[in-house]
Amino acid sequence: MCGIVGVVSNSMVNQVIYDALLLLQHRGQDAAGIATNHSSSFAMHKANGLVRDVFRTRNMRSLPGNVGIGHVRYPTAGSTSEEEAQPFYVNAPFGITLAHNGNLTNAEQLKIELFKNDRRHINTDSDSEVLLNVLAHEIQQATSSYSLDPATLFGAIARLHNRVRGAYAVVAQIAGFGLLAFRDPYGIRPLCLGVLETDKGDEYMIASESVALEGLGFRFVRDVEPGEAIFIDEDHKLYSQQCAENPSLNPCAFEYVYLARPDSIIDGASVYATRLKMGEYLAEQVRHHMASGAIDVVMPIPDTSRPSAMQLALKLNLDYREGFIKNRYIGRTFIMPGNVSRRKSVRQKLNAIGSEFKGKSVLLVDDSIVRGTTSREIVQMARESGATRVIFASAAPPVKFPNVYGIDMPTRQELIAYGRSNEEICREITADALVYQEVSAMRRAIADVNPRLTSLEASCFDGEYITGDITRDYLDRLEAARNSPNSMTEDGVPSQLNLNLAKGE
Repeated sequence: MCGIVGVVSNSMVNQVIYDALLLLQHRGQDAAGIATNHSSSFAMHKANGLVRDVFRTRNMRSLPGNVGIGHVRYPTAGSTSEEEAQPFYVNAPFGITLAHNGNLTNAEQLKIELFKNDRRHINTDSDSEVLLNVLAHEIQQATSSYSLDPATLFGAIARLHNRVRGAYAVVAQIAGFGLLAFRDPYGIRPLCLGVLETDKGDEYMIASESVALEGLGFRFVRDVEPGEAIFIDEDHKLYSQQCAENPSLNPCAFEYVYLARPDSIIDGASVYATRLKMGEYLAEQVRHHMASGAIDVVMPIPDTSRPSAMQLALKLNLDYREGFIKNRYIGRTFIMPGNVSRRKSVRQKLNAIGSEFKGKSVLLVDDSIVRGTTSREIVQMARESGATRVIFASAAPPVKFPNVYGIDMPTRQELIAYGRSNEEICREITADALVYQEVSAMRRAIADVNPRLTSLEASCFDGEYITGDITRDYLDRLEAARNSPNSMTEDGVPSQLNLNLAKGE
């Protein structure tokens, strides 16, 4: 999971991109970068850290131009090298910078093809650099002179779709020509288009989430369709074309469960509304599994689960209380590498209000349970605060399978629900009872908000990989690489050597 943004403006674009990245900071806290284009020359600054820490006044002044792209990265295991901060740059043809959200499942094969056939060198372990070089090669093959028209560019994207597998939402700049954006044929990772009408002409923004558009005054126009490419030239003329042969919309269910901001709209569905619906369906499960009077109060694990918890309490006519207060200066624990970091961060991030727990049977509602590390800590905090009984409910189904499309869930052994019954999971997190959402109910909750969303990428819940190229052998190789005795650092993070194997590189 990462956040990307591209802007075509009538004035200096660096501040707009910076502000957009702040609005997308929840999608990545590990690194940030901006690349701008001025007089067919690129300027770039990127580094590890939060947006506010990466960019100083001197850095912003060094980013001139009316067109630019930005990126925030979250720490997928092993990719903490500053060299892998985005955007990436390649100097031929024309000069291209690129920012990517997602994960390529055939990066190993592509890297071999690029070296042997395309004579292109990959300098990092990032699949985003692989994707950039595939794009550059296909554009180069399609052009014979220093000229590039939209039809030629869209043809290059069509050939890229035929070569690349996995999930990818992309913004890229082509020096002297304009801004390019495209989305994989399955529409797994989100991407949307906005416009700002000004006296000097229309300005455009393309971003991972609509909150980035609306927060900066851009009018949300639409989502980029699966397989579609959009090109905005230097005269601000917008071109779009479907570049995939058989596109289908399969947005990542985990975006609605956890990743996206609640005030975003992704593929026509309000994230907030889907989480309310998940709370309604979860209430049915709680009613089915728990005796009347067994719960005194409902509490969310802030912040993502709050809509589901509120709606659940309303449906069951139970008191709703805020039992945990969140320190907003601590990062999201799900996207922190290593169990040690996550356990330590939970106590720093959340503080319990003892009076809300004391002597009560408490139903804690979280958006999901991935590794179980934070859930166990939270249950223990509730008991320490005086709760007589702690019931845990997950607004999402059990996470049983690895995600290979850009979320850091690479092995089955790291997932608490893999190979365990609900009763065993309940004991692992030390709760008195555990209630999970059903997969079918999660799907209904999202489709209730937008009936068009009849198919979701929900592989981490149901084990069905939408791209059709993920085999048991593929997952076994990921797992073997991660579990190698030499693959882990002290904090449980895979070493760089074994991560390369895990990523298929």
